[in-house]
Amino acid sequence: MKLYYLLAILPFIAILGGAPFVNKVEPYVLGLPFFLFWIIFWALSCSVIMFVIYRLDPLNKENEE
Repeated sequence: MKLYYLLAILPFIAILGGAPFVNKVEPYVLGLPFFLFWIIFWALSCSVIMFVIYRLDPLNKENEE
């Protein structure tokens, strides 16, 4: 297994594993309670991480030629 595939586990761990630690209303970030900001941040970060994995995967480079 490629090491960059392990990046896909990061959002899963951050959202589910971090939820008990960040389950707070205060502080507000961008006008949102911190917990809601945490979930939105990792949902958007998941898309970025999947794009990075896609670009690093050599199987996808064969199709670009």
